Amino acid sequence: MLDQIRNHIDNPAVLEQLYRSNRSDFKVAFQVLYDEIKHHPAAPIWHARLYYEKQQTVNTKANELWVVIMLSLLAGFIAKIPAILGMKDPDQFYPYNISFIVFPAMTLYFIWKHKPGIKLVILPLAMILISVIYMNLLPKNLKSDTVILSCLHMPLFLWLVTGFSYLGKDIFSTEKRIDYLRHNGDIVIVANVIALSGGMFSGVTMGLFNLININIAEFYVEYFLIFGAAATPLVSSYLVHTNPALVQKISPIIARIFTPIVFLMLVIYLIMVAYTQKDPYNDRDFLVLFNALLIGVMAIIFFSLSDANKQGWRNFHLIILFGLALLTLIVDLIVMSAIIFRITEWGVTPNRVAVLGESALIFNNLLIVTLKIRNVIRQRSDAYSVEKAIGDFMPYYAIWFAVVAFLFPLIF
Repeated sequence: MLDQIRNHIDNPAVLEQLYRSNRSDFKVAFQVLYDEIKHHPAAPIWHARLYYEKQQTVNTKANELWVVIMLSLLAGFIAKIPAILGMKDPDQFYPYNISFIVFPAMTLYFIWKHKPGIKLVILPLAMILISVIYMNLLPKNLKSDTVILSCLHMPLFLWLVTGFSYLGKDIFSTEKRIDYLRHNGDIVIVANVIALSGGMFSGVTMGLFNLININIAEFYVEYFLIFGAAATPLVSSYLVHTNPALVQKISPIIARIFTPIVFLMLVIYLIMVAYTQKDPYNDRDFLVLFNALLIGVMAIIFFSLSDANKQGWRNFHLIILFGLALLTLIVDLIVMSAIIFRITEWGVTPNRVAVLGESALIFNNLLIVTLKIRNVIRQRSDAYSVEKAIGDFMPYYAIWFAVVAFLFPLIF
């Protein structure tokens, strides 16, 4: 490697090929040779490329770790509010405030990391403050449909508000929105690994103390498990940011594996629905499950295509994705027709309007995605156009989630 770098220091293409063939050996050899070759114009450029990041980001990473620790403690403190205030019924707190355990800390982390202008800081923080006040002014009645809808939609709305802080100055950038969606997929994977590891560690720890007749279960849950669970999303985001190669290829692989499985399952399921003469028009749980399926399919399509431009796909995978999207469109049409039937037969309810609105949004988004996938198959466009179609719809979802969370309790 030493001789090759020395002989080709003025040949950028060969140097790049050497670097990609064995990065660690190239870096070591370059450091050994640097005093000898530093008078060549290319040498300082390669030196900056290889060593600049390491020299400049040590303090930043150390500071970032402290920020993550402090925000994790904040999330844990919010989760402990019922115990701190001595609330007898935590169910009066958590359904209404579960969003505020995770998303304020995440929002502050993204603001610290991306450092947008003051105007872009005030808006997400103001939305969170308004949401906190609003949710805690709602009647403490979990039998109310509108209250339940607010509790379910507020996390979705605040997830998109957190996305606004992630975008920073690039609030109109579709590419940045796509990056936020990918980032969340990576967070889910890392968070599940942390949860699995934490569960194993907790089991072993409590088991060891039980062996010496000390029961620490209640103390451990109250002061370690709750803080750990509250901090997991933020810690996962930090790990994804600081180790981008950690999981960036896992999400597409998982999505590719499950694409044909979900497609086959959906075909068999619809056949069995017809065979068993299941009536979706009179089964509420059936419609709710189908709506969850629609969101899952959108996620599978997005992550399946996230590295298609980099690696290239065979037509088989694209055709399966197209078939899955088309089949899901049919399911969505069934869902919307069933909801319209229920509204015409039994009247308007907040649940029916909420599900109909979400189904209509997903249908329009999925229709565009399906057409884009068809264009990719025909080689009229690339996979980025499909991702863009999903990213462009994020503001519409945010508006609808806000309407359901804030206005439904007032309208109904």
